[in-house]
Amino acid sequence: MEQITMIQPEWSKVAEVELVYKTKVKASERPMIKTSKDCYQTFLKVWDENKMEMQEEFKVLLINRANRVTGVYEASAGGITGTVADPRLILAAAIKGLAVGIVLAHNHPSGNLKPSMADEQLTAKIKTAASYHDIRVLDHIIVTTDAYYSFADEGLL
Repeated sequence: MEQITMIQPEWSKVAEVELVYKTKVKASERPMIKTSKDCYQTFLKVWDENKMEMQEEFKVLLINRANRVTGVYEASAGGITGTVADPRLILAAAIKGLAVGIVLAHNHPSGNLKPSMADEQLTAKIKTAASYHDIRVLDHIIVTTDAYYSFADEGLL
């Protein structure tokens, strides 16, 4: 008896993508974001304080229509003087997390709250890209152990 060999079509040799959103947190228990201070305090809760003055990191709060945090995306971790945050991955997380708004944040291990030109350019790039998906960049917070800087409060958004 002859064995039949099945030939797979080319289109079937690709990765499967599945969109899933799972949560175990009740909507009423999620942090509410009303001000930049709320953002800062929420970021402090999820930031490893032992790394705050050692390593630059970039994180994103995913915000729903009721201004509640639905998730935190840890976008990147770098070195002492910088980190690279990929806007595509940030938007992928926002879309997958069903966010209508996002709050960007990164720390400055030096303690300097002044945004760099690269910080401003990245913020503008993410804001533009997010707008194509009807996602608003609500703020970009520079976090230190003692204080924070809000792009929104300073009129940079």
